[in-house]
Amino acid sequence: MGGMGHDERSVVVSRADQLLGPATRRGFLRALGLGGTIVLLPTVFAACRDDDVATGLAPHGATRDVTGAAATALTLDLSNDIGIFNYAYALEQLEAAFYTQVVTASGFGSTFNAADREMLTDIWHDEVGHREFLKLALGSAAIPGLTPNFGAVNFNDRNSVLTTARTFEDLGVAAYNGAGRYIRNANNLLMAGKIVSVEARHAASIRDTLDTSGTAFADLGSLSAFGADSATGRDGALAPSAVLPLAAPFIQDTIAIGTQPS
Repeated sequence: MGGMGHDERSVVVSRADQLLGPATRRGFLRALGLGGTIVLLPTVFAACRDDDVATGLAPHGATRDVTGAAATALTLDLSNDIGIFNYAYALEQLEAAFYTQVVTASGFGSTFNAADREMLTDIWHDEVGHREFLKLALGSAAIPGLTPNFGAVNFNDRNSVLTTARTFEDLGVAAYNGAGRYIRNANNLLMAGKIVSVEARHAASIRDTLDTSGTAFADLGSLSAFGADSATGRDGALAPSAVLPLAAPFIQDTIAIGTQPS
């Protein structure tokens, strides 16, 4: 079982999916706050390593070229599960960075009421958990850290933060739904399904907070831009080629698709 050891600055887990558990999540968030580390025990973990790795595909599912001091160009190989999970990891980096800035902003306590703060803090914990889970699962195959660009967001303005959060969460749901069809390993698909269900809860909560009518959380008609279909009651699903341009304004790095998923 994973959990805190005697040193509260470290968390030891035997499987990466243990980071999705509430107790372990609280532990590693506390450890990170103390400048600590997370240790994945050397057990057999195949959740993000499919057979394609052994056939000579790029081990990182991506290539990275330095194009300047402040930004880099990243090309994703989406022909295998590692590339798909790196794609998800890039989006989770963005979300985690956004909510970290939200909850640490100087006006967090005054901009948001108690219910808002509780919701945003819970979402922050979830997104950091998703990011760290994917980072651990990918191991040395993970892409490097990305540089976010939140210059258009006023973190001391409630509407600016919540409308941006709505975009991130709706886009995240559509991204996972759209990429799920390309995941080859059943365990990987299960993990992605667990994450996207949480993203959908975030999206519904944010929508209800912005619109107190009580119906916004179920309004698929407003999600047509993300591929939702209110006529059939199906949520949105966007291909990576459609998601990345929508995420691009919030990332200083350039992300391109080298090999399309199939």
